[in-house]
Amino acid sequence: MRALSFVFGLCLGLLLTGCSPQPVNTPDNQSPASSSTPAAGAAAPVTTSQPTASAPDVCKLTLGYEAWEPYQYTGLDQKAAGLDIELISAVAKNMGCQIVTKQGAWMDLVQQLRDGKIDMVAGASRTAAREQFALFSAPYRQEQFQLFVLTSKSASMPESTLSEFIDKGHKIGIISEYFYGDEFGALYQEPAKKAAFVEASLGELNIARLLDGDIDGMLEDSFVARSMLRRKGLSDQIGHQGIALQSNDVYVMFSKVSVPESRVLQFNQALKNIRNSGEYMLIVDKYQQ
Repeated sequence: MRALSFVFGLCLGLLLTGCSPQPVNTPDNQSPASSSTPAAGAAAPVTTSQPTASAPDVCKLTLGYEAWEPYQYTGLDQKAAGLDIELISAVAKNMGCQIVTKQGAWMDLVQQLRDGKIDMVAGASRTAAREQFALFSAPYRQEQFQLFVLTSKSASMPESTLSEFIDKGHKIGIISEYFYGDEFGALYQEPAKKAAFVEASLGELNIARLLDGDIDGMLEDSFVARSMLRRKGLSDQIGHQGIALQSNDVYVMFSKVSVPESRVLQFNQALKNIRNSGEYMLIVDKYQQ
């Protein structure tokens, strides 16, 4: 509208001075095109607006996270916090990207990632099934799951493998959709032993079931379990039984629906950058003290 008003005023001024500019046909919402050479004494036509440049590619990623302290949790200030959050935020800053966080339960987050409603989740293991709907970053840390039991019963549970523990008739609490490694996967494929695994949506539910006697042990990341037990004042009642699964690489998982592969490659380069600069270890060291 402002461009059309300016052209109207220009034409009126030229008519008053006796000049006859070329007629201008300007479609709505477009700048007027330049006219042919003006008559002597007439001012050169002025283009009142340039075509709008395309907006820059703004990098904005939605990170889904669950309550999994010390890796991911909501702090007292109601903001996302934890080792994973800090590491990914540092990588995003190096990329020039903005991170928006969204908390949820792991199963719900995986489904939202599958649907493209969130762009990424942290703390993920890479599996063939997940590769059907997700892209994966380079590994950014490792994790190890351990078996935790009631300390009052630990002495009566000397088993050294999950298979032996199950053969004794014990039940084990796990989190739905978690990947616990190849040893667990092999047992989970055996119908007779799969029945020994009791699924839950949250680690806190496994703690409650363990205290109530509904399960005999629970598999949890070593740092996460100790953090939960310390926070709940249960460190003396629940402890590590001795069985530990092999360590596994941990990845950031991206939605194939909403994130192009080029963005994942950019993430990997930024991750490499913060490792090389020493920023990565500064963050990790905060959580190992």
